[in-house]
Amino acid sequence: MPETDCIFCKIIAGELPAHKLYEDERTFAFLDVNPGSRGHLLVVPKTHAADILTVEPADLAAVATTAQAMAKHVKARLGADGVNIINSCGAAAWQTVFHLHFHVIPRYPDDGLVLPWKPAPADQGDLAKLADELR
Repeated sequence: MPETDCIFCKIIAGELPAHKLYEDERTFAFLDVNPGSRGHLLVVPKTHAADILTVEPADLAAVATTAQAMAKHVKARLGADGVNIINSCGAAAWQTVFHLHFHVIPRYPDDGLVLPWKPAPADQGDLAKLADELR
């Protein structure tokens, strides 16, 4: 069921414009209007779900499958050297539109995009304690 104030639901319904790239029974893919790179697109479920924690498993599987297909497509069609597939869940994780979506971001040499953290080794004792908390 669409949410009346959801921009992605309005795009899916045709109430707002978008550059649609793909659509099937469960998913919709369109170009991101604030792209991180050439060909950056979004894949969303047609049924509204706020995030990855609340989406129905079948819709999540469909979105993941479409994201994979679109990643292959942009890599082949645009000559990208790689692809990031990113999901943000919650405001603290940079989610700004609360309709589940995967960013499919083609990557090119010197495209200017950088990791949002600096990978560094963790303390093994801390990792052991954390693993215990998560089991």
